[in-house]
Amino acid sequence: MGKLTLTTFLTLDGVMQAPGAPGEDPSGGFEYGGWLVPLADEGVGEFIAEVFERTEAFLLGRRTYEIFASYWPHHDDPADPVAGKLNRLPKYVASTTLKEAAWGPATVIDGEHPQSEIVRIKDTVDGELQVHGSGVLAQWLLARDLVDELNLLVFPVFLGAGRRLFSTGGLPTAFDLTASRTTPGGTAIHTYRPKGRATFGSF
Repeated sequence: MGKLTLTTFLTLDGVMQAPGAPGEDPSGGFEYGGWLVPLADEGVGEFIAEVFERTEAFLLGRRTYEIFASYWPHHDDPADPVAGKLNRLPKYVASTTLKEAAWGPATVIDGEHPQSEIVRIKDTVDGELQVHGSGVLAQWLLARDLVDELNLLVFPVFLGAGRRLFSTGGLPTAFDLTASRTTPGGTAIHTYRPKGRATFGSF
């Protein structure tokens, strides 16, 4: 049985929206697309390469799938751990609106009731079923305790607006920190595994 991992780029105030380009996701009037680009360094690239080396399949939301599909088929390099894996490994797209996934190999799964299918897919892989970006899907997975490992890349920038990974109403969850590093440019990379409900007390 594999494990479901979530890798997300975040600002200091938890924003995950449109890290890669100004026009990537302007929904909600978001004006700060591309905030990650000036902060990316070799340490970030090295970590992402390590993550992609472990993947056996991808689970993506519709918007992230379409963003990837518009870019990666045109920048293919089998030797590149990101392009090589994204263009060749199975991709599962959770969507209520997408009927066919043209950039394959890909399968569209029911975006309204995907839980049993996601569990089945995870059981069929030996390595990691990886989620990248996919904000709405990520929140849905976290709210149902379906994420086995969480990679948070926290960049040294504050935006004050935008979609956040951890929304109000999520389950109170405790995590173990299993790995941590800081890149030369100041990005903090933390890997967490959930260990159950959060507990509370007083000093």
